[in-house]
Amino acid sequence: VDALLATGVRAAVGCPGGAIRQPPYSAPRLMTDPDDTAVRAQKARETCPFLTTKQTAFHLGLAPSTLKGMRAEGRGPVCRLHGRAWYYHIDDIEAWSKARRKGGDHD
Repeated sequence: VDALLATGVRAAVGCPGGAIRQPPYSAPRLMTDPDDTAVRAQKARETCPFLTTKQTAFHLGLAPSTLKGMRAEGRGPVCRLHGRAWYYHIDDIEAWSKARRKGGDHD
């Protein structure tokens, strides 16, 4: 896990209800390299497929407050309430993102 954190990948230690360890929040960056996104998604599936709101926002290149607003309006990715915290499954995040792609020569 420490190796993943050192490479900038947001990795969860444990799953919902467990300890979530992540580097300090920094402004979202645009993810232009699809290979990087695929690698990060695969690593998330291998460690714990559930991401926090902050981790999901980072993955999508959004501010956490934007993602929270989208959740409140029913516009964001499918999420789950585990106890008092909201979690997003990596497959739901990817499906939501894929459904919103536009332009270019895609599948």
